[in-house]
Amino acid sequence: MRLRVFLVLLLLALPRALAQGLPDLGEAAQAGFSPLQERRLGESIMREIRADPSYYDDPEATDYINSLGRRLVANSSDSRQDFDFFLIRDNQINAFALPGGFIGINSGLVLAAQSESELASVLAHEVAHVTQRHIARLLAQQKQSQVTSIATLVAAILLSRVSSQAAEAAAAFGQAAVIQSQLNFTRDNEREADRVGLQILERAGYDPRAMAGIFERMQRATRAYDTGAPAYLRTHPLTFERIADMQSRTEALPYRQVPDSLEFQLIRAKLRALFDPLHEAIAFFESSLAERKFLSEAASRYGLATSLSRAKNHTRARVEFAALRKHVPPNALVESLGCRIASGAGDTKGALGCYREALRTYPTHRALTYDYADALLRGKQPDAARRLVEERLQSVSDDHRLYLLLARAYAELNQRFAQHRAQAEAYVRMGRLPAAVEQLQIAIKSGDGDFYQLSGAEARLRELRRAEEELRREARR
Repeated sequence: MRLRVFLVLLLLALPRALAQGLPDLGEAAQAGFSPLQERRLGESIMREIRADPSYYDDPEATDYINSLGRRLVANSSDSRQDFDFFLIRDNQINAFALPGGFIGINSGLVLAAQSESELASVLAHEVAHVTQRHIARLLAQQKQSQVTSIATLVAAILLSRVSSQAAEAAAAFGQAAVIQSQLNFTRDNEREADRVGLQILERAGYDPRAMAGIFERMQRATRAYDTGAPAYLRTHPLTFERIADMQSRTEALPYRQVPDSLEFQLIRAKLRALFDPLHEAIAFFESSLAERKFLSEAASRYGLATSLSRAKNHTRARVEFAALRKHVPPNALVESLGCRIASGAGDTKGALGCYREALRTYPTHRALTYDYADALLRGKQPDAARRLVEERLQSVSDDHRLYLLLARAYAELNQRFAQHRAQAEAYVRMGRLPAAVEQLQIAIKSGDGDFYQLSGAEARLRELRRAEEELRREARR
């Protein structure tokens, strides 16, 4: 809900924000909307979305969605385009593409998908919207408009993707007739995204028939519950003709049975375990196991163990986790859950040992690194946490969460210069340049940095100030 309120406010504030640092959309539209300008606009929008509570930054779910997305992008016509896939905690069945290759997926869509190919179908459709530059086309159509109307259109497009109700409310602001006529992708764009999305889906090795399957199911829901149609259909106009076209395009293809990955099954179970009301989540997984009505026994046991851990029923959670391990091959998601259960039960020694062993097997699994560093900090071992994070940063230097953990470790070690220096780097990677500048200024004044550290911080401060000035110059062009 707060995200939708923010988007309505964005609609009102965007013209002024453009003058303060967003790309100059007036010039962009005059000359065509370049991929770089699209990306910068998308990054500006994403800075606000990431600050909203509905933005779901769970590393395991995010890594799974991006792994699925990268597989699709690699089989698209424009694999060089930068893409970022992210999750929104929202029960509505929806996904949306933003300028610059940012694609949002509601948790409701992940839970509604009956197979991994169905989820991949919707993502492939959104990838096609980006590779075919449909959003850029909408913006370019406004080439004679003033900055205000372009900005309003951008916000309205964003609103329509996230919430059709919010978009309808937003249409009351500024040139409503122009906006309302372009809130939804045109039917031609939708047909093109269907065609290109099917090609991507097939090349990526998923079942192309799944696209017609999930869209047909949403269409049936529309007929049965007219006022409760899935949000995806309210923002992506769907017709029987489009579904028939999808079916005809896939009829001649050889039958391909594509099994779901274990990661897909586990992530769906995790989202249900964490987002459903607690008693409902436990009852759902208990019932599915008792009646043996599940697509994956491992996923049901994973979901039940996660739900019980969330309920702080640590004894039962450990029992269910032991049963889970009998049903799955070695897997990072499973090992990570076992470590979290031990940590939640207060078994600090067991949790630390669990994280240490799991990271030896899965050294690049982000959740294990974050949780191990956090467990070390809570276990009063800040120097060990520092060493862990600094070692990881040698290979992954753009991870803001690692810098936040590093700042915590230095704070516990009473190293103020290093604490604020690390905090500044976290803010840089979060796109918060003013906050990063402030942290560097605090670091320089902390009194415990040596000559070389201070010189480096001052050079970094000058660099960030130049970056801020460049953004201001771009806005004035």
